[in-house]
Amino acid sequence: MHKTIIDANKKNLLPNFRELYQYRDLFLTLTYRDFRVRYAQTTIGFLWAILQPVVTLLILSLVFGRFVGVETEVPHILFTVAGMSVWSYFSYVMTNSGNSIITSQNMVKKIYFPRIIIPLSKAVVGFIDFGVALVIMVVLMIYYGVSPSPYIWLAPIFIIVGVLAALSVGIWLSALTVRYRDFQHVVPFLVQIGLYITPVAYPAEFAAKNLPEWASTIFYLNPMAGVVQGFRWSMFGEEAPGPLLFVSFGMIIILFITGLLYFNKVEGEMADYV
Repeated sequence: MHKTIIDANKKNLLPNFRELYQYRDLFLTLTYRDFRVRYAQTTIGFLWAILQPVVTLLILSLVFGRFVGVETEVPHILFTVAGMSVWSYFSYVMTNSGNSIITSQNMVKKIYFPRIIIPLSKAVVGFIDFGVALVIMVVLMIYYGVSPSPYIWLAPIFIIVGVLAALSVGIWLSALTVRYRDFQHVVPFLVQIGLYITPVAYPAEFAAKNLPEWASTIFYLNPMAGVVQGFRWSMFGEEAPGPLLFVSFGMIIILFITGLLYFNKVEGEMADYV
């Protein structure tokens, strides 16, 4: 029989990863629940997962490909869907992690479990959007006759880094929103702004040409700037990432470690605030 001992005086800097493994069944249950609830009682159900990215893709291609006239080595719509695939995952986790603790407040107040499981479950459900975008990208590559680049073997690395970026921001927001409810209104704004300050529908070079040199470094403080550019390069071989890529990667590492530290610090108080 498994026994859980909760010691209020024992404080760890980071979450207890062994304990997280012990609660893996709860993690899987929450993930399955979120998957079912996402399209429950909708008329077209899972088709929303296809319709939403397609509409966003068409709008971005129209604005940047036709009106702004951004030039890309591959068809602009294909260029955009590659960037949107990793961005859609990040934006889903960012949006849904923010309110995750609050929406699960009944469970948080009644029973003990590692609270970080809640935002982590959102990260798994987010792969629905990512998978749909990847399918669209493969279909467009076949349609336009575009072959994968020789660097495609690096794509999983950029995907893993993208997942880490989403988790880092999601963990931060889930902890902050418990005490500061203003973040419920800030997150949708951040998602909208983030879509345009991330090189999803335009090359990073396009931003560098139109920004002062000092602003280029700030541009890469956006953790997804390097991820989007790197993933697209691994798929098509255009616009090789420069050294500023590591600015984004460094930002992700900082956000992830500090997010775990802050979440672990306030975890014991969450039941009092929700």
